[in-house]
Amino acid sequence: MANPCEIIEGGITYPLGRMQGKKIIYDFQKMLVYLDAKGKLLFGPHFKIYESDHPLLFKLCNYFIADKTNCEAMHLDPKKGLILSGPVGCGKTSLMKLIRYMVPHQRPYEVIPCRNITFAFNHLGYKVIQEHGDGHFYCFDDLGTEAIGRHYGRDCNVMGELICNRYELFLKHKIKTHITTNLNATELEERYGVRVRSRMRELFNLVAFDKNAKDKRI
Repeated sequence: MANPCEIIEGGITYPLGRMQGKKIIYDFQKMLVYLDAKGKLLFGPHFKIYESDHPLLFKLCNYFIADKTNCEAMHLDPKKGLILSGPVGCGKTSLMKLIRYMVPHQRPYEVIPCRNITFAFNHLGYKVIQEHGDGHFYCFDDLGTEAIGRHYGRDCNVMGELICNRYELFLKHKIKTHITTNLNATELEERYGVRVRSRMRELFNLVAFDKNAKDKRI
């Protein structure tokens, strides 16, 4: 039987903590070692975990393992989704693609660029919004970079409508949604309106990079 506090990648075993009865006691430093190794496998040898991002990663790790004590101290609710915000190039998308591998026992989420959803809407119409209002877990990537959708001459704020659908899904079935964005709270409200911004407060925990976080793609 596999040890639930160990993950094997490329024949190497990465312990994330230790077992205490049936409970995993996670070790943040060991989690960082695994994330760095898995990041290099996913994105190439240039990938690295920056020390300046450790405080943010500590929040993300505790959110995903649902550590009750640390989540309460950081005002995170593991039952809600996550909105990860920060400047262009700071690593939001990479982290959301990476960190899901640390909890293979949890229900996975698919990372989908918001631009792709709008492009699909332009061709297929409102069924695209309905299809993403299903019981799957999603991370909608780069919210705010997508154009206004248009289908048969009718404009639609596609992601705004989709977020409202996901809100109803969350209320009824506790289906989580995650988002990455470069926009701050004021910009989100300006782009999607007061109604959507209100629902986002109930849907998401906010975890944000420092506004001066470096562009790691340079």
